[in-house]
Amino acid sequence: MTRPPMALRVYGRVANVAAPLLFRRIRDRLIAHGTAPARTRERLGHATLPRPAGRLIWFHGASVGESLSALPVIAALLDQPDAPTILVTSGTATSAQILAQRLPQGCIHQFAPLDSAAALRRFNAHWQPDLLVLMESEIWPQMIATAPCPVVLLNARLSPRALARWQKLGASAGWLLGQLTLIIAQTEAVATGLRSLGVTPGRIRTGANLKAAAAPPSADPHTLAQMNSALGPRPRWLAASTHAGEEALLLDVHKALLATSPDLCLILAPRHPDRADRIAQLIADAGLTLTRRSAGDTPTAQVYLADTLGEMGLWYRTAPLTFIGGSLTPNGGHNPWEAAPLGTALLTGANLNNCAADWHMLAEARGATSGLTPQQLTDALRTMLNDPKIARDMASNAAACAAAQKGDLARIAAELTALLPAKDTA
Repeated sequence: MTRPPMALRVYGRVANVAAPLLFRRIRDRLIAHGTAPARTRERLGHATLPRPAGRLIWFHGASVGESLSALPVIAALLDQPDAPTILVTSGTATSAQILAQRLPQGCIHQFAPLDSAAALRRFNAHWQPDLLVLMESEIWPQMIATAPCPVVLLNARLSPRALARWQKLGASAGWLLGQLTLIIAQTEAVATGLRSLGVTPGRIRTGANLKAAAAPPSADPHTLAQMNSALGPRPRWLAASTHAGEEALLLDVHKALLATSPDLCLILAPRHPDRADRIAQLIADAGLTLTRRSAGDTPTAQVYLADTLGEMGLWYRTAPLTFIGGSLTPNGGHNPWEAAPLGTALLTGANLNNCAADWHMLAEARGATSGLTPQQLTDALRTMLNDPKIARDMASNAAACAAAQKGDLARIAAELTALLPAKDTA
């Protein structure tokens, strides 16, 4: 391997010096969100589980969306003979909690090591990965440079703004991307942008959108039946993955809709349920009645606060209309693909820096509407409440678009397997 350009060497020195201070901030945040203190040292590369014998593939995603997008590929790998061990790393407490529920049996989760030499040295010495698979835009210089194995960038995404930043890096971008053995991009536009940074055509191709190929979140049939029974014939809509600043806007939308649909129920599922008490106060201040999932209540009020983790599959199946948040405020939006197969019409706002290509794909298939202001959201919801067939058609189109993304999984699994060392038969 050639020596990294000066800019990357400077980055490495700064990252190594900053790691202890950064760890203290991350540790406190993880603990505040329910992580056991002993597990926080995983961010420094200290393993808390043994390494199984045999070949091991390390998947790394930043948070919930990126990690879950790896699940369909992981499932395809585990279906092969002599399947490797799968290790998944992520950085947030929420991702750890959800992956604990969603990872296939036998897979391992650890918090990702910081991009510092010491943390990565400990991590690699313990886990000895045979292949590193980075998800989407998780391009960490020292993680890539110190990997003791081939490195793949999977489901790669690159916004125009990110591409412009990469182009300013010049030789550093070319060197770093040159360390990647294989890149599978979400779209041809992303592949073209990466080629412009110096990626040789033989090492990059366009593949399926893996977030769309992932299995949707599950729901207990008995609980789903109970929820639908409690709601009865009431119309309902879901506001999912909302952030601070959005709930007040969405409550105004709901109040406007109640004027023409007085039985309407809003199921409000915030991105971070630990904000639930503050949201409950907002609901009370808006003059709306409230029941809460965390209290064991049923949805009998004007607003049902779905303040639990791991139940999004239930809410998407319950509501024929879904607004996905992080998009009325500058949070970048959220993945629509979890909901797409589950029979709900999809709407979102205009702040979609994290997932614009996903929403564009669905919109082109007439499976979603994006770019909505609160007033436009009110109008769209009112139209679909008055004519449910519009919502049913949109939901059907979204499900068909998601199903079309599953065809590339076998090829991806074969490409990753080909990069592993031969199985030891001794």
